Amino acid sequence: MSTAKEARFAVAPERMPEIPREKMTEEQRKAAAELTAGPRGEVKGPFVAFLRSPELMRRVQKVGEYIRFVCPIDKRLGEFAAIIGARAWSQQFEWWAHYRQAVATGLKREIADAVAEGRRPTGMAEDEEILYDFLTELINTKGVSDTTYARAVAKFGEQSLIDLISVVGYYTLLAMVMNVARTGVPEGAPLPLPALPLRALPL
Repeated sequence: MSTAKEARFAVAPERMPEIPREKMTEEQRKAAAELTAGPRGEVKGPFVAFLRSPELMRRVQKVGEYIRFVCPIDKRLGEFAAIIGARAWSQQFEWWAHYRQAVATGLKREIADAVAEGRRPTGMAEDEEILYDFLTELINTKGVSDTTYARAVAKFGEQSLIDLISVVGYYTLLAMVMNVARTGVPEGAPLPLPALPLRALPL
């Protein structure tokens, strides 16, 4: 059943748990120290698994640092994109982290809840609706129509559209790693995302 398939991605035991410092290689220690010295402050979430490939982790976390802390797009839209990606992959840790941030940056809770439930949200602002339509079409069809593209470029411009696509691409990469690693939701919190059939997001 699809419920079991989705649940398995978020339950213990984790396949790639934290590596004790005394068991890290020198490269792993350096990569962990570099990440800890940055704005994240610690190795957590997807980077626990990514530490198995320390040079890749260095490069991936730099992309994430741009997306989270440097990218000039509206944080509300960036977090909306992040939770759309998290829902597409049923990634529990990602949803746990970004649902709260999406609401804190101004996305209506009802909109985020609709995404969690696999429903097309109602009451979206114009920019949210354009972004939702663009990203769900991209995720579902692996591309977008000329009409969808033109509407998104007219609203966001080319640079911001590339940034928004990259938000979903970045969190898709993290979601794949965490689904395979079975990264747990912190603090023993209940799984925030309900299980859904493995189907396309509603357009």
